Amino acid sequence: MAKTSPVEFMRQVRQETSKIAWPSRRETIMTGVMVMIMTTLLGSFFLGIDSLFDLIVNALLRLAQ
Repeated sequence: MAKTSPVEFMRQVRQETSKIAWPSRRETIMTGVMVMIMTTLLGSFFLGIDSLFDLIVNALLRLAQ
């Protein structure tokens, strides 16, 4: 495998970077909002499941006493 000089490497990096399809500002904001919504929904879901399991375990422990 041929070695690439640092200058050639930087030229290749710039060339590849120009091929990237960057998202628009609106797309970036919409994606960020969706991430926040999904994070909140999943956090609420897991809080509910954790609370339910806590109630079940505490009820079982009270029965054992």
